Amino acid sequence: MADLSKMKISEARDAMRAGDVSSVDLTEACLGAIEGAGVLNAFVHNTPEIAMDQAKAADARIKAGDAPAMCGIPLGIKDLFCTKGVASQAASNILGGFKPEYESTVTTQLFDAGAVMLGKLNMDEFAMGSSNETSCYGDVINPWRRGNDEAKLTPGGSSGGSAAAVAADLCLGATGTDTGGSIRQPAAFAGITGIKPTYGRCSRWGIVAFASSLDQAGPMTKDVRDAAIMLEAMCGHDAKDSTSVDLAVPDFEAMLTGDVRGKTIGIPREYRMDGMPDEIEALWAEGRKMLEDAGAKIVDISLPHTKYALPAYYVIAPAEASSNLARYDGVRYGHRASLAQGDGITEMYEKTRAEGFGPEVQRRVMVGTYVLSAGFYDAYYNRARKVRTLIKKDFEDVFAQGVDAILTPATPSSAFELGMEMDDPVQMYLNDVFTVTVNLAGLPGIAVPAGMDKQGLPLGLQLIGRPWEEGDLLNTAYALEQAAGFVAKPAKWW
Repeated sequence: MADLSKMKISEARDAMRAGDVSSVDLTEACLGAIEGAGVLNAFVHNTPEIAMDQAKAADARIKAGDAPAMCGIPLGIKDLFCTKGVASQAASNILGGFKPEYESTVTTQLFDAGAVMLGKLNMDEFAMGSSNETSCYGDVINPWRRGNDEAKLTPGGSSGGSAAAVAADLCLGATGTDTGGSIRQPAAFAGITGIKPTYGRCSRWGIVAFASSLDQAGPMTKDVRDAAIMLEAMCGHDAKDSTSVDLAVPDFEAMLTGDVRGKTIGIPREYRMDGMPDEIEALWAEGRKMLEDAGAKIVDISLPHTKYALPAYYVIAPAEASSNLARYDGVRYGHRASLAQGDGITEMYEKTRAEGFGPEVQRRVMVGTYVLSAGFYDAYYNRARKVRTLIKKDFEDVFAQGVDAILTPATPSSAFELGMEMDDPVQMYLNDVFTVTVNLAGLPGIAVPAGMDKQGLPLGLQLIGRPWEEGDLLNTAYALEQAAGFVAKPAKWW
């Protein structure tokens, strides 16, 4: 029974259709795996009753012959997605006790397709972090270890709970969100696949906002085929989200031929960073060769404004966060501070926000408020927006020259030790160096596990695609995955 949780979405779907296994069996196996993996701290709100009800309904639907691909598949849901009647805290104390009366559009679509919710997954508070150490629930621990070293490693962030749960086979797939790399960086650290679709492809309605012009939901899965299956169920136009695009959702799985002959893959010279580990450099060269051997044409390209991406991102994202997080004031929902005699509404706001927000969220809210303030708006925020336009134009120019996808490293290192970079926020922010450009330009990006470092930890490569061409991007990723042949799993110690 325990091995059922190790199945991929595609395998489980086919086995359920063939009558070899039921959704109830799969769900029970995953619930058992979650129970035995408390030390990873990936799941923070378990929903076994909901899961079993959904699994029984899915089995009936499969029997009746009316079942989409995701029907009966047990998933973990990142705590950023509002789930009706189930705690949705964005890993923050300020939303303690909040149980929404509504369901996010993405989870609605997954549940309408028959997917099963095992529970809510840990994450960085309000999705602000690259190591899953800012959560009010405590750190998530990566199921991977460096050989026999027992040091606890980060699963990456902000979707660290999602990455750890998929890598440890606690669920068959998980939802993530990506504002500056929060799907792709943890996917690379945990040896799984994660795709951030084009901005506007998935509805943001009912997902707790961090930076509204950058946030995008996507799937985190065990391989590229699973990502294609799950992404299709998550996408679609939503009238409740003005940034959601009314565009037909293709059958992404049907586009996975693995044939990349005649495709042009760009290698951006600006992504060669000073001090980049030799292993990352070697993996990138290997990825380039794999795609070349598969028949793709490799060209060197230039994305000249890349060096300004990180500073621009860390002006725009906190600015939007300070605006979005102003709603958490202790008045309507969530945490409210105890007040002393004579305290007025201003004291209530101040105390509530000081108690409810963690240090990283406070830091970003203050930075964001500063760059939006009267004297600094033009010097910082407006300038960052202009840089963002230039970064977007870099990509448009490259795609106009006939490039189909861009290959880069996913992260500047493999998973690092928990607590290592917490004292230096700037060092932590550098983890996003290869991923933020994709959010600033609104493009689709995917991280695929492609190798291991000398410590036995997974390393990922990133592919960046043309806007709205997730199917083509997934196919290129599929070709890379086939060539890399990455099948390693973390050795079970938990």
